[in-house]
Amino acid sequence: MSDAAGAPGPVRVAVLGCGNVGGALVGLLATRAEEIADRTGVGLELAGVAVSDLSRSRQLPFPPDLLTDDAKELVERPDIDIVVELIGGLDPARSLVEAALRAGRPVVTGNKALLADCGVELAALAADNGVDLLYEAAVAGAIPVIRPLRESLAGERISRLMGIVNGTTNYILTSMAEESMDYADALAEAQRLGLAERDPSADVEGDDAAAKASILAGLAFGSDLVAADVYREGITGVRAADVAFADRLGYVVKLLAVAEVVDGGPDISVRVHPAMVPRSHPLASVRGAFNAVFIEGEACGELMLYGRGAGGAPSASAVLGDLIDAARNLRAGSPGPAPKRTASKVRPIGELRSAFYLSLDVVDQPGVLAAVATVFGNHGVSIKAMEQVGLSDEARLIFLTHTARESDVQETLDDLRLLEAVDRVGGVLRVIGPDDGPARADEGAGV
Repeated sequence: MSDAAGAPGPVRVAVLGCGNVGGALVGLLATRAEEIADRTGVGLELAGVAVSDLSRSRQLPFPPDLLTDDAKELVERPDIDIVVELIGGLDPARSLVEAALRAGRPVVTGNKALLADCGVELAALAADNGVDLLYEAAVAGAIPVIRPLRESLAGERISRLMGIVNGTTNYILTSMAEESMDYADALAEAQRLGLAERDPSADVEGDDAAAKASILAGLAFGSDLVAADVYREGITGVRAADVAFADRLGYVVKLLAVAEVVDGGPDISVRVHPAMVPRSHPLASVRGAFNAVFIEGEACGELMLYGRGAGGAPSASAVLGDLIDAARNLRAGSPGPAPKRTASKVRPIGELRSAFYLSLDVVDQPGVLAAVATVFGNHGVSIKAMEQVGLSDEARLIFLTHTARESDVQETLDDLRLLEAVDRVGGVLRVIGPDDGPARADEGAGV
């Protein structure tokens, strides 16, 4: 990193992957190198770009001889200072990142799947080799979330973090609310616009948000977590009627990633599920493909970070910020601060408490409502409000409950499905109250 006169030379960067994010990043490095050096005091030089197919036609903002299809050889080259991994997935990304860290090279990545499954081991490997492992782009694109949790809020006692961290599902739910679209039509529109994949299951089933939730919770609470620790429900069961009814009650339906302390700690809850959010809550105003993370802390109070959560250019911006940090730390001879992690008990979803929205399609005949109410009472689930909507020879019963234990509500639903008069259990949504605080699991259910 020094020239012949001993002055600091440019930091040489290897980029693995040249897709949407990688392509945007190398464009920034190629077109803004002088500006970046002037503003940061660190010169960044693109030393190589690994791609899977050299024969593919590309518009390159750099000399084509920087391209290679041998990512392993690029990572191991002695003239490489920092490795940026933007391949995605677990294989071969994990082995390449491990090789870079073992060689004493800082790594910048946007790979949420890798971090959600192997982040604890990779962080330990980076610490053992005295280098950075930075991953701002892994959650919420250009929105600075990781760095504030790791640095600005390092001394804060965070009680809860709630986020809209998947732009695809937020776009779908926004379309259902504002355009009165059903789920299938809203998904098709998102696919047409390129906001949803041909196979959208990772998004709509909650897997993408769960991976991000595990990363955020690990930082917020200093916990060793993997994606498998996160309870998840997607939005495939949300109906247009549920969204419309939520709107009538003053709520907006969102897919939320929630990480919070339970009963004051040390146990935590980490989960992803659709929820009814009151319009007065800041997260309710997050529309379309935008993301936001809402943080509640003892001293800082309430904070919300908002912006574009996906896309090549926004994510590349986050990668570039990490890359500059890694280059500065490399020049200084010391990695940035790395949070300590400890094992945490994750409470099962069944032990938590929430208010619920439930809808049932039932035969419209005398005595049905009494039978349904009896099932609620048998499980100690108290009904806060009820509405009946006529549907020809059927009726739709809409219930809002008081706060109840999750396991009691699930047992209620199981018994309701056994009633002869109940044709279908429809939407089931947890309700976020306007003054809803961190989770509690130690109270008895109301009756």
